[in-house]
Amino acid sequence: MMTEARLDVDLNGVRFPNPVLAASGCFGSGREMAGVIDLAGLGGIVTKSVTWAPTRGLSTPRMAETPSGMLNAIGLQNPGVEEFRAKDGPFIESLGVPVVVSVAGTSVEEYSQVTLRVRDLPGVVAIEANISCPNVERRNQVFACHADQAAEVIGAMTRLTTVPVFAKLTADVTNIVGVAQACVRAGAHGLSLINTLLGMAIDVETFRPRLGAVTGGLSGPAIRPVAVRCVYQVAQALPETPIIGIGGVTRAEDAVELMVAGAWAVQVGTANFFNPGAVAEVAAGIGEFLTRKGLAGPTDLRGKVQLRRNVPEPAHRRG
Repeated sequence: MMTEARLDVDLNGVRFPNPVLAASGCFGSGREMAGVIDLAGLGGIVTKSVTWAPTRGLSTPRMAETPSGMLNAIGLQNPGVEEFRAKDGPFIESLGVPVVVSVAGTSVEEYSQVTLRVRDLPGVVAIEANISCPNVERRNQVFACHADQAAEVIGAMTRLTTVPVFAKLTADVTNIVGVAQACVRAGAHGLSLINTLLGMAIDVETFRPRLGAVTGGLSGPAIRPVAVRCVYQVAQALPETPIIGIGGVTRAEDAVELMVAGAWAVQVGTANFFNPGAVAEVAAGIGEFLTRKGLAGPTDLRGKVQLRRNVPEPAHRRG
């Protein structure tokens, strides 16, 4: 008789009942989804990104379907941190599911101020520093494109709170490992890999961009191979740093792939738009996979990729 696998995970002190979280921007704070699904099946929820002041977001249209994915250009629309605390704080406290608050901003000062306002919310187990969102009006605000700027933001945040901070990084860089290492040196507890990739789509009948903002973030299964590569490279360089894998997870096998590459947990984003039960279903599928393989838990998957002999040196080490 096979012993049923455990699903709980410990990301160096940040604990979740299972390794599958709802990704930022795809689930609100969970309050909107509570009437649709049983939130008790989730490993956790990462909130929509919160900024200091209310943010209106970008012009419409904001979403466009693409082969194996979608583009979005929302622009971090949110009511601001004070309204977030008043409206979502009580729900988060009563939820009974671990919550990670996503924090965004246009300056180091803004990241710092929002951190101060969310660090004491009951039910919040970690902060995700969204330093890599491409859906902003000024692209030079993507701090994760530069190791020194990323480290400055993370350092400022971690000095202000004992709540663990996960730096959310982009693959739209030459060397993601260098940025990851800079964030960890600055105090990041862990890393979230990856954010959407900057993309564009054009309507060939009208010759107009399909998004009001022209470009936006590409998500969905199309980006999963990029996410797997980034998780693998960063995990090889930082094996003791918790990594949450993100990018195109729609089924248990996708999540397992990211964990075998080196992720400690995963997030499900785009899949929630066409299947609100995706997060819980992926978690259940991982449990079935582990049990079938005779593995005790998700930790038995982490970084277990079997490489062939004579593997070339990773690109990030060749310079």
